[in-house]
Amino acid sequence: MNHKRVMFGLPLCALVMLGAGAAHAADAAPAPAGAAPATDNTGLTEIVVTATKRATNLQKTPIAISVVSDEVIADRHVQSLLDLADGGVPSLRVATFEARQSALTVGIRGIVPFDQNQTARDTGVGVYIDGVYLGRSQGLNAALFDVQRIEVLKGPQGTLFGRNTEGGAVSIVTRDPSGKFEGRVVAGVGNYGSHSVEGHIDLPEFHNIAIKLDGIEQHQDPTVKNPLAGQAGWNQYERTGGRVSAKWTPAPNFSAIVSYDKAKDENTPNYSQLINYNPNGLPVATLAQIAANGNKVPSGMIAPLSPLVTVSGGNRMTVADIGVPQQPSVDRTEGTSLRLNYHVMPNMELRSITAWRTVSTDQWDNSGGAHRTVFLPNTSFSRYSLSFLNQRQFSQELQLVGSIPQVEYVVGGYYFNERAQEQAATPSSNKWNSDGTGYTINSETITGPVTSSNQGWAIGQQFLQRASEAYAKSYAAFGQLTYTPEWMGDRFHLTLGGRYTNEHRHGTLYLVQGAATDFTFNQGVSRFDPLIVAAYDVKPTVNVYAKYSTGYRAGGANDRSQTFNSFSPEVVRSYEIGAKMDLFDHHARLNLAGYMMDRTGTQTDFDNVDTNPSSPTFNLHTEETRNAPGTSKIRGAEADLTVKATSRLSFNASYAYTYTHVPATPNPFLNNAMYQVYVVYTPRNAASAAVDYGMPVGHAGTEMKLHLDANYASSQYSFQNESVKTDASFVVNGRLSLASIPMAGDTRATFSMWARNLFDTTYIYRRSGANDAVLGDYGNFNPPRTFGGEVRITF
Repeated sequence: MNHKRVMFGLPLCALVMLGAGAAHAADAAPAPAGAAPATDNTGLTEIVVTATKRATNLQKTPIAISVVSDEVIADRHVQSLLDLADGGVPSLRVATFEARQSALTVGIRGIVPFDQNQTARDTGVGVYIDGVYLGRSQGLNAALFDVQRIEVLKGPQGTLFGRNTEGGAVSIVTRDPSGKFEGRVVAGVGNYGSHSVEGHIDLPEFHNIAIKLDGIEQHQDPTVKNPLAGQAGWNQYERTGGRVSAKWTPAPNFSAIVSYDKAKDENTPNYSQLINYNPNGLPVATLAQIAANGNKVPSGMIAPLSPLVTVSGGNRMTVADIGVPQQPSVDRTEGTSLRLNYHVMPNMELRSITAWRTVSTDQWDNSGGAHRTVFLPNTSFSRYSLSFLNQRQFSQELQLVGSIPQVEYVVGGYYFNERAQEQAATPSSNKWNSDGTGYTINSETITGPVTSSNQGWAIGQQFLQRASEAYAKSYAAFGQLTYTPEWMGDRFHLTLGGRYTNEHRHGTLYLVQGAATDFTFNQGVSRFDPLIVAAYDVKPTVNVYAKYSTGYRAGGANDRSQTFNSFSPEVVRSYEIGAKMDLFDHHARLNLAGYMMDRTGTQTDFDNVDTNPSSPTFNLHTEETRNAPGTSKIRGAEADLTVKATSRLSFNASYAYTYTHVPATPNPFLNNAMYQVYVVYTPRNAASAAVDYGMPVGHAGTEMKLHLDANYASSQYSFQNESVKTDASFVVNGRLSLASIPMAGDTRATFSMWARNLFDTTYIYRRSGANDAVLGDYGNFNPPRTFGGEVRITF
């Protein structure tokens, strides 16, 4: 088996010992009270975050936060959120839903939903762009527009961010118009036919109006080719988009920023491969036995394997063994936002964030081929999973941010309104011949009435298995204040916060297996989420804190069930302690956190897919959601270390340990027998390390820069109801650049070479044994090595 895997570990105890040693050394030679940060450009610079709705120093903010800066985005060649799936932030887990790039699963600290890709399901981790919540998983993999930083807020954010942030939040912050004529243009090419170009232009301010223009295009050919002529391959994408922003500043104390963006993402899923065949060692039925049994596999036996099907083991395919119809899924995102900032007085600011957003997805997923259905003579195979979703949302948030002596405060209100509608079909695109030595392609159009056994995949020719619509409204009022008593030397900080939420959701499953239905659900909930944080400045550069907070994931209904099965919200209570330390005159930064989270009402999904081609419900995917009984436990520890060894050399290392346990839950497909449930995409151990080195070239500010990062995750579950685990992963990325080469005037150029998965390691990131009794394990592999060159012009 040619399976390239590298095992890598970074024990927590090593980081804790390192942190203890560094703290001890710092205590031996303490800096004077109130000492300013290093100003010789050799120390670590301050990182500013807005996690508390105000600009604060990361090291002074008593929240576990990881920041992905614009420099890190460039060094790691991050073009979309999916590029963070390799684990650069160990506690953040990003994965495809199924094998599809058209929807992402985003999780933090063991809060990773299994199936949120529905009309009435929500995420457990909120994703925000410039303060605007993105309500659906669809569209999350769109190209990123001029991102300044990505803040990963760990643990429940139920007070300031609200619903669906029980695991945390991912806050994407982009650049505002500057009012100066400046910008940058980036263009690059790479293997697999990849190319990209982006432009970001700030226009000079005119009559107090500053305008900024952003445009982007990204392309990659498939990494697994499709042998069927004229059809798309797998793991390809074409992303395009643009944004225009205008900032009006009629007075020094008031500004208004209006932005409009529109993007299109055409992509195909990762290929699903058959990892093994007949792992249970069942007797293999002959074609004669199958024919004698009415073209069904006799009980206790397994169907033979077509000689055309490749059992890949641990090898990633480059060309699929079965050609199937495959066209790109198309995600379209569009949004308008209006942000108002009014400084009522020097220590008080009133803000408003108004936003309208829409998402539409045309999903075309034929990634399974013959690797997920049994071979039977003269029967159809290859499930073409089609979904057409449209969502629109409106949100309005008001914030009053200010301070009075010894107190900083944030109060506000929030409103969210959403409608989502989806319809889905699963035609079979291929048909075996009598002995499995060949196959034909079914027609995408049909003659006669559309039925489950007579359908195509062209629009109007599909037998719709389900269609639903859902509506959600949410109202919230929140407040948070931090009190710093003067009598304690301004070293103790007590933060109290709370958020009251009232929300209502209803919907209808109006089509099931081609028949009109009227299954409805109607659900309302009101709740209060508190926050208490006690923080203490041991010294100006060493801060410790203890935190209690809660958060929740909204309830809803499962549109893959046959009756729009509804379920209740799940709630997390979190207890956390942490320390943030700047050491050695700001040349080392060590942040530690430990937490316990108890979750009740864990939303658990149970799947059933009919894989019998002769069954009237063949290819039908049925799913039921239950709230797990009892309390799910999540325990973890995190460490982040950054060291600026010299003015040229720096490195950082991060580690996350996560333990999860969900109580056994009744499985509706097994007569409600108690079934073990697993948390998906959550490795017990995950780590990341990076080194950066810069060397001046000449005397004009030009610099040679080297970046390397390595990312590890232990094996993990990818299905809630299966004990099968993925492979451990180890991925190295690198970038070498000649930066800031002077050109005419203030124009500078940077030339770089980059590589993702530098050593071309191969691992299965998603694996299922659900078909072991009829076929074998199937899985999806990580992307292969990609590399390229890039030129960046700034002016």
